[in-house]
Amino acid sequence: MKEQKVPCRKKSYEKIGFDLKLLIIDQIQNGRISINYAAKKYNVSRSSIDYWLKKYSTLEQKKLGMSKKDEIKKLKERIEELEFVKDFQQDIIADMELITGVDLSKKSLPKTLADEIQKKKQNRLKENG
Repeated sequence: MKEQKVPCRKKSYEKIGFDLKLLIIDQIQNGRISINYAAKKYNVSRSSIDYWLKKYSTLEQKKLGMSKKDEIKKLKERIEELEFVKDFQQDIIADMELITGVDLSKKSLPKTLADEIQKKKQNRLKENG
């Protein structure tokens, strides 16, 4: 009594026209949809979409498309820049509060930022004696 093996049925997909392929590629590369979403939406396999991306993407599109590592690196650099600006602004506010004797940060800034500025003021007072 041997059981017969039933072959696995492949999922059937419709033929996709060239214009639709280019539209899908454009949407993916512009970040409007993901490959997984496109596969479900247009009833196409992900491997087919990967193949189209390699085959039909222009060099310019490839240059514009940013890898995840590059994007993360760029965002980290931006965070460092913004942290520097924040520290610089806090230093100026702390100095102005020491000069004028008016605590503007407590009134107009969120508590966490106001606390950071107070610490900077205390450090300045310790440094100056």
